[in-house]
Amino acid sequence: MSRIGLKPIPKPVGVKYTVNGNIVAVEGPKGKVNALLPTGIRLVEKDGQILAERDNDSQKAMHGLARSLMFNAVEGVTNGWKKELDIVGIGYRAEMKGKEMVVFTLGYSHPIEFPLPTGIEVAIDPKQTHVTVTGIDRQKVGQVAADMRSLRKPDPYKNKGVRYSDEKLKKKVGKTGSK
Repeated sequence: MSRIGLKPIPKPVGVKYTVNGNIVAVEGPKGKVNALLPTGIRLVEKDGQILAERDNDSQKAMHGLARSLMFNAVEGVTNGWKKELDIVGIGYRAEMKGKEMVVFTLGYSHPIEFPLPTGIEVAIDPKQTHVTVTGIDRQKVGQVAADMRSLRKPDPYKNKGVRYSDEKLKKKVGKTGSK
Protein backbone atom coordinates (compact mmCIF):
# COMPACT_ATOMS: atom_id res chain seq x y z
CA MET A 1 0.00 0.00 0.00
CA SER A 2 1.41 3.38 -0.99
CA ARG A 3 0.74 5.83 1.82
CA ILE A 4 1.94 8.83 -0.15
CA GLY A 5 0.05 7.78 -3.28
CA LEU A 6 -3.26 7.59 -1.39
CA LYS A 7 -3.03 11.15 0.02
CA PRO A 8 -5.27 13.58 -1.86
CA ILE A 9 -3.81 16.70 -3.46
CA PRO A 10 -5.77 19.86 -2.59
CA LYS A 11 -6.73 21.73 -5.75
CA PRO A 12 -6.67 25.49 -5.11
CA VAL A 13 -8.95 27.91 -6.92
CA GLY A 14 -7.49 28.98 -10.26
CA VAL A 15 -5.49 25.80 -10.88
CA LYS A 16 -6.29 23.80 -14.02
CA TYR A 17 -4.67 20.63 -15.28
CA THR A 18 -4.90 18.72 -18.52
CA VAL A 19 -3.64 15.20 -19.16
CA ASN A 20 -2.16 14.58 -22.59
CA GLY A 21 -0.76 11.05 -22.75
CA ASN A 22 1.95 10.80 -20.07
CA ILE A 23 2.34 14.56 -19.61
CA VAL A 24 0.21 16.61 -17.24
CA ALA A 25 0.13 20.37 -17.90
CA VAL A 26 -0.68 22.27 -14.69
CA GLU A 27 -1.62 25.93 -15.04
CA GLY A 28 -2.07 28.38 -12.18
CA PRO A 29 -1.59 31.99 -11.10
CA LYS A 30 2.24 31.85 -11.24
CA GLY A 31 2.57 30.07 -14.59
CA LYS A 32 2.51 26.70 -16.29
CA VAL A 33 4.45 23.52 -15.43
CA ASN A 34 4.56 20.11 -17.09
CA ALA A 35 4.74 16.98 -14.93
CA LEU A 36 5.39 13.42 -16.04
CA LEU A 37 2.71 10.86 -15.26
CA PRO A 38 3.86 7.20 -15.29
CA THR A 39 1.83 4.75 -17.35
CA GLY A 40 -0.88 2.95 -15.41
CA ILE A 41 -1.56 5.93 -13.10
CA ARG A 42 -4.56 8.16 -13.71
CA LEU A 43 -5.73 11.36 -12.04
CA VAL A 44 -9.28 11.59 -10.69
CA GLU A 45 -10.91 14.74 -9.31
CA LYS A 46 -13.20 14.33 -6.27
CA ASP A 47 -14.60 17.01 -3.93
CA GLY A 48 -12.13 19.68 -5.09
CA GLN A 49 -9.16 17.35 -4.61
CA ILE A 50 -7.01 15.40 -7.04
CA LEU A 51 -6.41 11.70 -6.42
CA ALA A 52 -3.79 9.54 -8.08
CA GLU A 53 -5.14 6.06 -8.75
CA ARG A 54 -3.36 3.04 -10.21
CA ASP A 55 -4.84 0.46 -12.53
CA ASN A 56 -3.27 -2.58 -10.84
CA ASP A 57 -0.63 -3.50 -8.29
CA SER A 58 2.14 -3.68 -10.88
CA GLN A 59 2.21 0.14 -10.74
CA LYS A 60 2.59 0.18 -6.94
CA ALA A 61 6.16 1.49 -7.09
CA MET A 62 5.16 4.47 -9.26
CA HIS A 63 2.01 5.43 -7.33
CA GLY A 64 3.71 7.62 -4.72
CA LEU A 65 6.05 9.13 -7.31
CA ALA A 66 3.16 10.19 -9.54
CA ARG A 67 1.34 11.79 -6.62
CA SER A 68 4.51 13.65 -5.49
CA LEU A 69 5.22 14.98 -8.99
CA MET A 70 1.65 16.22 -9.33
CA PHE A 71 1.70 17.80 -5.86
CA ASN A 72 4.99 19.59 -6.66
CA ALA A 73 3.50 20.98 -9.88
CA VAL A 74 0.32 22.21 -8.14
CA GLU A 75 2.31 23.74 -5.26
CA GLY A 76 4.71 25.40 -7.72
CA VAL A 77 2.04 27.18 -9.75
CA THR A 78 0.27 28.43 -6.60
CA ASN A 79 3.06 29.32 -4.14
CA GLY A 80 6.32 28.62 -5.96
CA TRP A 81 9.48 26.97 -4.61
CA LYS A 82 12.42 28.60 -2.86
CA LYS A 83 15.96 27.59 -1.84
CA GLU A 84 18.25 29.82 0.20
CA LEU A 85 22.04 29.79 0.12
CA ASP A 86 24.59 31.48 2.38
CA ILE A 87 28.07 32.49 1.23
CA VAL A 88 30.60 32.32 4.07
CA GLY A 89 34.18 33.54 3.81
CA ILE A 90 36.19 36.74 3.73
CA GLY A 91 35.75 38.39 0.32
CA TYR A 92 33.24 35.76 -0.83
CA ARG A 93 30.16 37.34 -2.41
CA ALA A 94 27.62 37.20 -5.22
CA GLU A 95 26.14 39.94 -7.37
CA MET A 96 23.66 40.17 -10.21
CA LYS A 97 24.86 41.07 -13.70
CA GLY A 98 21.69 41.97 -15.56
CA LYS A 99 18.71 39.72 -14.87
CA GLU A 100 20.09 36.45 -16.21
CA MET A 101 23.61 36.25 -14.76
CA VAL A 102 24.98 35.86 -11.24
CA VAL A 103 28.67 36.61 -10.68
CA PHE A 104 30.32 34.80 -7.75
CA THR A 105 33.60 35.86 -6.14
CA LEU A 106 34.67 32.77 -4.19
CA GLY A 107 38.41 33.11 -3.60
CA TYR A 108 39.51 31.87 -7.01
CA SER A 109 41.76 33.92 -9.31
CA HIS A 110 38.72 34.88 -11.40
CA PRO A 111 35.03 35.66 -10.84
CA ILE A 112 32.60 32.89 -11.81
CA GLU A 113 29.69 33.83 -14.06
CA PHE A 114 26.62 31.64 -13.50
CA PRO A 115 23.89 31.96 -16.18
CA LEU A 116 20.33 31.45 -14.95
CA PRO A 117 17.97 29.11 -16.84
CA THR A 118 14.55 30.36 -17.91
CA GLY A 119 11.91 30.30 -15.17
CA ILE A 120 14.42 30.81 -12.33
CA GLU A 121 14.81 34.07 -10.43
CA VAL A 122 17.57 34.97 -7.98
CA ALA A 123 17.51 37.61 -5.25
CA ILE A 124 20.69 38.69 -3.45
CA ASP A 125 20.62 40.61 -0.16
CA PRO A 126 22.47 43.95 0.17
CA LYS A 127 25.39 42.30 2.02
CA GLN A 128 25.87 40.04 -1.05
CA THR A 129 26.22 36.91 1.11
CA HIS A 130 22.66 35.54 1.00
CA VAL A 131 21.18 34.17 -2.25
CA THR A 132 17.53 33.17 -2.71
CA VAL A 133 16.64 30.99 -5.72
CA THR A 134 12.92 30.94 -6.62
CA GLY A 135 10.81 29.40 -9.37
CA ILE A 136 7.74 27.28 -10.08
CA ASP A 137 9.55 24.04 -11.04
CA ARG A 138 10.84 22.29 -7.90
CA GLN A 139 13.37 20.15 -9.74
CA LYS A 140 14.87 23.12 -11.57
CA VAL A 141 15.08 25.27 -8.41
CA GLY A 142 16.83 22.47 -6.52
CA GLN A 143 19.25 21.79 -9.38
CA VAL A 144 20.23 25.46 -9.76
CA ALA A 145 20.81 25.75 -6.00
CA ALA A 146 22.91 22.56 -6.04
CA ASP A 147 24.96 23.86 -8.98
CA MET A 148 25.60 27.14 -7.14
CA ARG A 149 26.67 25.24 -4.03
CA SER A 150 29.04 23.07 -6.07
CA LEU A 151 31.01 26.16 -7.18
CA ARG A 152 32.67 26.19 -3.74
CA LYS A 153 31.47 23.49 -1.36
CA PRO A 154 31.86 24.22 2.36
CA ASP A 155 35.38 23.50 3.60
CA PRO A 156 35.28 20.97 6.48
CA TYR A 157 38.07 22.76 8.41
CA LYS A 158 37.06 26.42 8.15
CA ASN A 159 33.41 26.03 6.98
CA LYS A 160 34.02 28.59 4.22
CA GLY A 161 32.10 28.30 0.96
CA VAL A 162 28.54 28.21 -0.37
CA ARG A 163 26.01 26.29 1.74
CA TYR A 164 22.27 25.94 2.13
CA SER A 165 20.84 28.22 4.85
CA ASP A 166 19.40 25.30 6.82
CA GLU A 167 22.49 23.10 6.40
CA LYS A 168 24.31 22.00 9.55
CA LEU A 169 28.04 21.43 9.10
CA LYS A 170 30.45 19.47 11.26
CA LYS A 171 33.73 21.27 11.64
CA LYS A 172 36.78 18.99 11.60
CA VAL A 173 39.67 19.47 13.98
CA GLY A 174 42.88 20.60 12.32
CA LYS A 175 46.22 18.95 12.88
CA THR A 176 47.78 19.23 16.32
CA GLY A 177 51.33 20.25 17.03
CA SER A 178 53.89 17.65 18.14
CA LYS A 179 55.26 17.73 21.69
